[in-house]
Amino acid sequence: MADRVASGHARVRQAWALATLAAILVITAAWWALALWPAGPTAAEWLLRTRLACFGSTPSGLPDAGGWLLLVGQPVGMLGVLLAVWGEPLAAGVGALRARWVGRVALTATGAALAIGIAAAGWRVAAAQAGAGSVTVEGAPPASVPRLDRPAPPLALLDQHGNTVGLERFRGRPVFVTFAYAHCETVCPIIVHDVLAVRRAATGSAAAVVIVTLDPWRDVPARLPAIARQWDLRDDELVVSGDVARVTATLDAWRVGWRRNPATGDVDHPALVYLVAPDGRIAFAATTGQAALAVLLARL
Repeated sequence: MADRVASGHARVRQAWALATLAAILVITAAWWALALWPAGPTAAEWLLRTRLACFGSTPSGLPDAGGWLLLVGQPVGMLGVLLAVWGEPLAAGVGALRARWVGRVALTATGAALAIGIAAAGWRVAAAQAGAGSVTVEGAPPASVPRLDRPAPPLALLDQHGNTVGLERFRGRPVFVTFAYAHCETVCPIIVHDVLAVRRAATGSAAAVVIVTLDPWRDVPARLPAIARQWDLRDDELVVSGDVARVTATLDAWRVGWRRNPATGDVDHPALVYLVAPDGRIAFAATTGQAALAVLLARL
């Protein structure tokens, strides 16, 4: 009787160990799919925000170094805990599966799924790296999108280097002018991400980026270097601010609809990007989306 009870307990432990292993594999597959599944221009905003928050999604669409560490460390850590706690029952459970044809089929299918998943991840990384110099344009705006061709209002605001920025500085080059603020955790990171991705991919255009803060109350000039690091801004990618009156007058001149909640400091605003032509006139306005911005840039 005692042997029968002990055998029953052993089978239960084996079943739990196998079920835990299956759960780890499913969670890992879902985690990697969330990070690497190709996201086109119509991708849901929640997906882009989640990737940015969890994996530090880069302009190529791949995770940053911290994101890769999480993707690899998560399954390795969980497997380590499983082996430490239930290593012997897990090995016995796998052996029991191999002894039956149904178990062998399950193990073979699992191995095949893992191989396919690894191959798909490798293909995704290779495709993203190969496309680093180009931008996908599916779903791009039609050629009939009207050209605004109107004078660009002045800026005259301070950048993260302490320099006064005016559009005349970039005469002869395209300029993306957009609007965001550092405390925004919803649409602003997506706006900045999209504009930087298109600018960096289209290296031949020599485009510049100017991000005008929507929150001069908190994004004061002294904080701009930290904001530039937060957004990973590089050469000719500027965030500008100034005193409240000057910034709000600039926003109004650029026809940016905005409304600030004085209790929370949050700012309601559209996802707006202007593309200024090399002659200094506003050519197009867009509501972001990498494909749309890339096509409009190509139309200059």
